Amino acid sequence: MTLDDLRVFVAVCRAGSLSAVARELACTQSAVSQHVKRLEREAGVSLLERQPRGVVPTHAGRVLCDAASDSIAGLDLALRRLGDLVNGDSGSVRVTTGGTTVRHFMSEAIVTFRQRYPKVSLEFQTETSSRNCFDALIAGNLDLAWVTIGSPVRGIEQRPVVLLPWVLAVRADDPLAGRPCVSTADLTDVSLIRLPQNSTSGARLDAAFAELGVRTSSDTSVADWDTALLLAELGLGHAVVPVLPGWQIPGDGPLRLVPIPDLPLLPVGWAVRRWDALTPLARVFADTVAHSSMEKAANTQPEGHAGRDGADQ
Repeated sequence: MTLDDLRVFVAVCRAGSLSAVARELACTQSAVSQHVKRLEREAGVSLLERQPRGVVPTHAGRVLCDAASDSIAGLDLALRRLGDLVNGDSGSVRVTTGGTTVRHFMSEAIVTFRQRYPKVSLEFQTETSSRNCFDALIAGNLDLAWVTIGSPVRGIEQRPVVLLPWVLAVRADDPLAGRPCVSTADLTDVSLIRLPQNSTSGARLDAAFAELGVRTSSDTSVADWDTALLLAELGLGHAVVPVLPGWQIPGDGPLRLVPIPDLPLLPVGWAVRRWDALTPLARVFADTVAHSSMEKAANTQPEGHAGRDGADQ
C-alpha cells in the first residue's frame, strides 16, 4: 500500500469513474485499476462496486476513503507549511470559489496582498456551487474556499465574513421600481430569474420563501447573479439577488434594485479543512479578503436596510 495508491483510490471514489481519473492523471485505466487492486489485496476486501455508469465505494471502501482523505489532506497541509518555512514569503495560496467571486469580494484584497507578498503565487480554482467548492477543498491541495455559508459539512469549518441583504432587480419602467422597498408578499406568483437549485444561495432563498408562505415561479435559470442582473435589465424578468460588495447601479440607468427587508440576510465567507492548520500566508490572505469585503459591503448598503453585520476571523 503506497501513498499513490491511496491518492488514486480517493480520486476514484470522488469521481465515480476509473476512466475519468485516468484522463486526469494522463495514464491508462488499467494503471488506475492496478492501484485499487493492490489496496484490495492488502485489505482483503472489495473496495469498489462496479455499476453501469461507473463505480461507487463499498462500505469498506467508504471507511478507507474517509480515513485516507483526512490523512492525505493533513499530510499535504504539513508539506505546504514546511515549504513555506523553507521558502519564506515565496510560497503559494490556493483558493476555490465561484466564477464572479474574485471580482466582487477579492479584487482590492488581491492587490493589497500582492503588494505585501510579491513572490507569493495565488491560484484560483473555479467551481459552480458551494457544494463543489467543499468537494474540491476536501479532495484537492487547496487552502481556502469562499462560499455561501450553509449547513455544517463533515470535515469542513465555515466562518461567515459578511451578511448580504436581498433586493429585487427590475427595469426602471417596472411598476415595482419606484417603491422604497417591497415585501415578499409582493413577489407572490411573480416569475423570477433564478439560480440553479443546487446552489446554496438559491436553496436559502427557496427556504425563506417557503417559511414565509411565498409562492413564486421561474422559467429562466442562470449560473450567477451577474447574469441575473443583466437579464433583469433587459426586461426578461425579475430577479431576487443579494447585494454584492462593489455593485454600482446608476440611479438614472435602466436597472433598479429595490430592498426586500423581510428576507433573512445571506451569509458568505470562508471555508477550510482546519483553521489551525492553515499556512501563515493563507491566513493572511483570508484576513485581508475579510477586511476588504466588510469594508466594501458597508459602502454598498442599499436604502431600506438597517445595516449589515460582519463576523470576525
